[in-house]
Amino acid sequence: MNWNGLLIGIGTFLLIGCFHVVVIKSEFHFGKKVWPVFVVVGCLILAGSVFLTHPIANALTAVLSISCLWSVKELFEQEERVAKGWFPSNPKRASGEEEK
Repeated sequence: MNWNGLLIGIGTFLLIGCFHVVVIKSEFHFGKKVWPVFVVVGCLILAGSVFLTHPIANALTAVLSISCLWSVKELFEQEERVAKGWFPSNPKRASGEEEK
């Protein structure tokens, strides 16, 4: 039997679930100003994934990189969710200083 598809599916589910938490925590502690970090890390991991020959490692590395890149969009949306009161804001950051 070939378990690659199942393992890739489970890994994808876990990575995407972890990135939900990463985006929430990143926005809480740093605001959306960390988006360049997600872009650089995502691009580096994506570039590295093309050199992997193992199908599971290659697929999961690509999913990891795309999750980093997608997190940029989610950071901006998370800021809106915080502004709506759906998530807590960080009291240590002044609301005016967050993203200038």
